[in-house]
Amino acid sequence: MTRSEHEDGIRVAVSTVILTLRRDGGQAPRLALPLVRRTRDPHAGAWALPGGWLGDAESLAAAAARTLAETTGLAPSYLEQLYAFGAVDRSPSRVISVVYWALVREEESVGAVGSDPENVAWFDAEDLPGLAFDHARIIEYALWRLRNKVGYSRVAQGFLPPEFTLADLREAYETILGRRLDPANFRRQVDATRTLIPTNAFRTGSHRPARLYRDATDVELADRGPLSPEETRTS
Repeated sequence: MTRSEHEDGIRVAVSTVILTLRRDGGQAPRLALPLVRRTRDPHAGAWALPGGWLGDAESLAAAAARTLAETTGLAPSYLEQLYAFGAVDRSPSRVISVVYWALVREEESVGAVGSDPENVAWFDAEDLPGLAFDHARIIEYALWRLRNKVGYSRVAQGFLPPEFTLADLREAYETILGRRLDPANFRRQVDATRTLIPTNAFRTGSHRPARLYRDATDVELADRGPLSPEETRTS
């Protein structure tokens, strides 16, 4: 047991809301996230966010990465601290949860296996089962943060492969925001940011070939202000 579990009767946990875009049977992508079925009380049998206790010698970001790897086998490309939830009545014993949110690409989410794969499943973010503790509220807040952040950062690129078309990027924005965007206006707005680098490759198919783009790697997906990456996320 760690001091995080016992000291002063207050336990510190780290949980993560992991989001991806998933397509089923050629349908439009939808936001999805993995949940873990609890195997012990409280809330035994209920679904919950991946997480675990903070170790004595761990940073918060390291604990988030460790618990993600253990429960889901995922190593997200974008991981950022979301909020600290500490309501007195959120658990039978006093638990403060430091919550991170992560973005993973669809191909990374497929086949990811943690230490207990039978108790991990992916769910549509708009059609969740009953959740343990206050995890429904946490997910609601994470989705609100994502929809606000996409308006002033490049966070949507965290869902995409290294090379993508403008249509791919617009589709990610539309899925996050829940509304259609005008293609011409979207292209002008993206061009104005100067954060995409056109490649010499094209995606071919039944339509006109579409140029592939990649991100400017020297620009962060989101502005972290004076904090270092180690204070807000881990790779």
